[in-house]
Amino acid sequence: MEAREVLRKPVITEKAMILMEEGKYTFEVHPAATKVDIKNAVEEIFKVKVTKVVTLKAPGKMRRMGRSVGRTSDRKKAVVTLAKGQRIPFFEGA
Repeated sequence: MEAREVLRKPVITEKAMILMEEGKYTFEVHPAATKVDIKNAVEEIFKVKVTKVVTLKAPGKMRRMGRSVGRTSDRKKAVVTLAKGQRIPFFEGA
């Protein structure tokens, strides 16, 4: 799996912003991506040293629109901890 396929998009929430101050960055990732894939992708794309990767799966929720019932898609997120003193400048402007 290619590095750009592993990382889908950054997660920009209030909790993710608080974690950024601790050097932890949150990404939505491909459901089949492993921790090693995620680590290699972040290191390749952003040129930083990753010390820890924590993954979690969020199941989709049921949603209604009138009579019809649908479901949002399942998601997989990864919280990536960087080495001390390193930052991803992409997130700093958010």
